Amino acid sequence: MLKIYHNSRCKKSRAGLAYLQEKTSDFEIREYLKESFTPEELIDALKKMNKKPFDIIRKQEEVYRKQYKGKEFPDDQWIKILIENPKLIERPIVVSNNKAVLAQPPENIDKLL
Repeated sequence: MLKIYHNSRCKKSRAGLAYLQEKTSDFEIREYLKESFTPEELIDALKKMNKKPFDIIRKQEEVYRKQYKGKEFPDDQWIKILIENPKLIERPIVVSNNKAVLAQPPENIDKLL
């Protein structure tokens, strides 16, 4: 079963969800701003996407620009920052049993189907 980490206020995330709904009904929606990633879930998704935490940061967010821009942290610290500031996470992220994608563009979801 697929899981989409979704933010209903985000246009790109809504587009990813709509695309997923066109393709399948076998998925779970997780509004990660209401129910944040656990560190284990985020680490698992990153491994499945073959990405580092810094790769999925929304660098245009004010909290990033004011607090983190230009600073370097080890991956485990970025994980903590992303858990504490879930708005910084690019979305939507769609996860399957053995793979995950950042669904920008939504067609990236096809890699999981």
